[in-house]
Amino acid sequence: MNTKTFVITGGTSGIGKALALDLARTGETVVLVARDADRGKAVQQEIGARTQNPNLDLQLCDLSVISSVRNLAEILKSRYESIDVLINNAGVHKSKRQTTMDGFELMFATNHLGPFLLTNLLLELLQNSAQSNGSARILNITAPSTVQPDFDDLQSEKKFNSLNVFGATKMMNLLFTFELARRLENTGITANAIHPGLARSGLMKEAILPMRIFTWLMSRPPGKITGSIVRAATAPEFGTVTGKFLHRGKEIKAPDYAYDREAQKRLWAVSEALSDLSSTKGILPVNYGLSHK
Repeated sequence: MNTKTFVITGGTSGIGKALALDLARTGETVVLVARDADRGKAVQQEIGARTQNPNLDLQLCDLSVISSVRNLAEILKSRYESIDVLINNAGVHKSKRQTTMDGFELMFATNHLGPFLLTNLLLELLQNSAQSNGSARILNITAPSTVQPDFDDLQSEKKFNSLNVFGATKMMNLLFTFELARRLENTGITANAIHPGLARSGLMKEAILPMRIFTWLMSRPPGKITGSIVRAATAPEFGTVTGKFLHRGKEIKAPDYAYDREAQKRLWAVSEALSDLSSTKGILPVNYGLSHK
């Protein structure tokens, strides 16, 4: 009997696709979140054929668009009573500054603000799993970036450097994870950041040629690095691990700035305002936020 539900963003390529394939082999429900319908359907059919798992659900969402994120959350709430594991994996790198329909810089919106909002909107379903099964897990796929976000220019309107902006969003993933874990203490929901290592994918296809060559030479096929992520998502020994930065199944130290409590709180407050999260009622676990005060 199918008992668990995994939700993976960015599930049509790279690490996300490899993770979806690995998790589909468990026979549990895997929700593939994709931006492109054709690519999503192709990956869904491919994974279904390779695993014979009938419990593959494709959902479309553009994480850079607030209304699309909210729509996905509503669909998932209507289809599932609980979510056991949410894996925020989707990411984008752009060589030139682009803005979303909401007016946000594209990398900021896709890599941070969208996952921030989606995670908060799905806390109710994660809490349902924690109450039924003892735990639920949030895994944020990121990197050990040292780039500090410029809170006076989060949309990179004054200055745009693609690698710095991308790096800042990875630091935001860390800040968000640590603040989230603290807010979710004693709820049964864990939150951890994961550094998977370099994977061969199209993520850095718009980077300069030397960077693309370096990344390719230093990276491994996605399927070779997902094992430790799957363990963090499924293994009993990770059921109570929270607020950690993991690499290959072990805790590593994040850059010092990621542990700055004031930066964590400031990013949360700004993200809450920009995503209009505070206007959404009834999405949080009963004891959410009590332990961090």
